[in-house]
Parts: sequence; structure tokens; C-alpha cells
Amino acid sequence: NFMRRPTQKDVAEKAGVSRSTVSYVLNDQDDLKIAISDETRQRVMQAIADLGYEPDARAQALRRGNTNIVGVIIPVIENPFFWKTLTGITEALREAGYSLHLYHNPLDERQGLYTVRELTRQRVEGFILLAAVKYMLPMLSDYLRKSGQPIVEITASAAEFDVVMHGYSSGTRALMQHLFDLGHRKIGFIYGVTSEGQGVDRLTAYRQMLDEAGLSDSRRFEVHCSDQMHDAYTAAYTLLQQDDRPTALLTINDMLAIPVMRAAGDLGLSIPGDLSVAGFDDIPFATYTMPRLTTVSGMAAQSGRDAVHLLLQRFAEPDLPRQVTAAEVELIIRESTGPVRPPGKG
Repeated sequence: NFMRRPTQKDVAEKAGVSRSTVSYVLNDQDDLKIAISDETRQRVMQAIADLGYEPDARAQALRRGNTNIVGVIIPVIENPFFWKTLTGITEALREAGYSLHLYHNPLDERQGLYTVRELTRQRVEGFILLAAVKYMLPMLSDYLRKSGQPIVEITASAAEFDVVMHGYSSGTRALMQHLFDLGHRKIGFIYGVTSEGQGVDRLTAYRQMLDEAGLSDSRRFEVHCSDQMHDAYTAAYTLLQQDDRPTALLTINDMLAIPVMRAAGDLGLSIPGDLSVAGFDDIPFATYTMPRLTTVSGMAAQSGRDAVHLLLQRFAEPDLPRQVTAAEVELIIRESTGPVRPPGKG
């Protein structure tokens, strides 16, 4: 009996609801004006994820045939770094004769329900995740693990599946060395993330470099905030208003470096005269800020192409051992970092 595919009835029993409720949740029949509480919806979707349920015979037939569609799950729509990664993925898939179905995985339960329901409707042959599976909503992580589909993660965190290791440790060390060489000793970090583990490669390398240089007390300039631009602005504004302020600031990504530069400008600080600012990702805007932004490039488009190549290899040879590809990174020095200004000058 183990091999029997789970049915809607199994889902209903597991969730403790009627079959019609399962059907409403799957089809989102709002026009029927059936009030289904979020809690019930959640229970049904969790049961679907737990059982690995597939909605209908057509989807099962598609599963046995080839749809030539790859599911791409993107956590943050706002950050241009992900657009560049997506460009690389799209181009490489197109060359290989595949198309792409894009899913948004915000860290928001209600939205997560829609994503899981979308996944149950659209049969894909594999997934590329623009984040570690463990940082996705538990419901989505469960669904992906139980789907049995080939999965490639693009992440700096420990991965479970085939992975393009996108780490900024070496780039952060190079950036810190660049700042040390310019005479900076009071170096801060605007750490703006949705969940604490993200970008920890950058934070760890920043702390290590301070420790190795005997500058651990600069950790007082490390500020944690959300990944929203206005929060990064507020964090930097508050930090830079203090008498004891950093002479250089790292920001978790270029996207947040822009509001940080704005905060410095609003306080009458010049960049890089009074404050050096640097980011990560080398998004297209980084070349057009005033001044142009020093950053660590993650070669986003290439990471996307690498992920597709790993997925195609996994399609061809399902029993391969876990594949790991390391993404390239490069420090790009522009105008937003400069020598520290001697005290009393300016």
C-alpha cells in the first residue's frame, strides 16, 4: 500500500476536514463565498505538503512525461541582484529548451499558502531556489523535500541539495583589507536582513577581520535592522549622528547601501571624505550612485547559469553524488571609499 498515491480523501482525513473543504482550498473558489479560516487553509496545505499529494491524474501524467518547465523560487522581488541571477537562469534554460515558472516565496504565511498551492497546480521537472531551502517557509520546505524533484540551491548557507555556493567571505576580507589600507579603524556594518542567518558569511568575515586587526571594539558600530530601505536609512542616520561614529560602513547589499549614502548626505557628511561606504552584489545602480559605489560582485548572472547546468546534469544522471559549484566573487573599487580623514581636518 506504501506506493499508493495520496488522494484528496487522505488529505481531508489528515487535516481533519471534509473533502469539499480540501477542494475549495485547492481551487480557491472564492466565488462560492465559502468562508474558510486561515487556520483551516493552513492545516490543509500542511497535510498536502506532508503527504506529497498531487491534485489530479493530469498532473500525475505530466509528472511521468516531460513538461520542460523548471520552477524558480525567488525570496525577494525588490533586490536587483536577484533579477540578474534570474537573467542568467532564463538564458541558460532557454538554450537548453526549457521554460521557467516563477514563484515568489516571501516569508509571509498567507502568501506562502498561495505559493504552495501554485506548486501543486503547475507540474515542473525541478527547482532552482534563490536561497537555502531552510530559509523558506517550513510549509514550502516540506513540500520541496517531499516532492522528490531535483533541486538546486543558490546560497551562502549550508545546503541540502545540489548547490551553487554563493559566498562573500573572501570578498568581505578583501573589502576590509581595502579599508584598513585606507587607514580606517572605525568600521561599522549595517546588517539588514529578513532572517538572522542571511548574509552571515559577510558578518562573520567582518568580525574576524576586526578581531585579527585588534579592532574588536569597532563591533559597537554593527547595527542590525530589517531588509527594508527605510530601516537601513534610519539605522545609518542614528549611527552617524553620534559623536563617536564610524569612518567607514559596510552594508549587507548595494540595495541598502543607497539609503545609507542618503542618510550620510542628509547629515551633511561627504562620501568618501567623511565616510566611506561599500556594499555587496554590484547591482546595476551601483555604477550610477553619487559617488559610484565600491562593492563586492557576486557575478549574479553566472551563478544563475551555473545553477541551470547543475540541474541539467541531475536530470541526466539522477544518481550523481551531491554537486557543489563555487561562485566567483570580485572586489570592485569605485569612488565611495577613500582615505580616512585625519582628525581636525575638514
